[in-house]
Amino acid sequence: MKNLKLLGVLLLITSCGAIVNYDYETTTDFTQYKTYSYFDDMKTGLSQFDSLRLTTAIDAKLAMMGLARSENPDFYIDIQSQEVMNRNNPNIGVGAGGGGGGGFGGVSVGIPIGTNKNTREIIIDFVDKKQNDRLFWQAVSESTYRTNGSVENREATLTKLVEKIFYEYPPEK
Repeated sequence: MKNLKLLGVLLLITSCGAIVNYDYETTTDFTQYKTYSYFDDMKTGLSQFDSLRLTTAIDAKLAMMGLARSENPDFYIDIQSQEVMNRNNPNIGVGAGGGGGGGFGGVSVGIPIGTNKNTREIIIDFVDKKQNDRLFWQAVSESTYRTNGSVENREATLTKLVEKIFYEYPPEK
């Protein structure tokens, strides 16, 4: 049963299709942070509704982790995002080999099918204002999140993305 639960969590995390990279200040004592808030002047790069969906998903995840939103927080969260265009590049390969007394070789040309793929990069920063705006944790995700999808699809995608982003928070030392 335990393995089944682990498999379910892994499936949830990998099903989002997002790539997440983390960075953090290695001297940070993450146990000191219990409360958070968002910067008032955050420019998420998302619509007002999608920004609300994202912060709601983050609030739910952080609450599950024992953190609480507060008017006098231990740290602040900043969210930024932008659309990123990934270009498909053609590939050319040349191969040669031999066997059975004769030689053989080949040339391969790869031509991408389809068009350029747009993804969304979302950056989440944790900043300690009491320590001169010190950035102590950051997650950078790139996913196929679409701002023109259905409301339900966007909400589900953002929830899955938040699960994946906070999977390794706090970092193990």
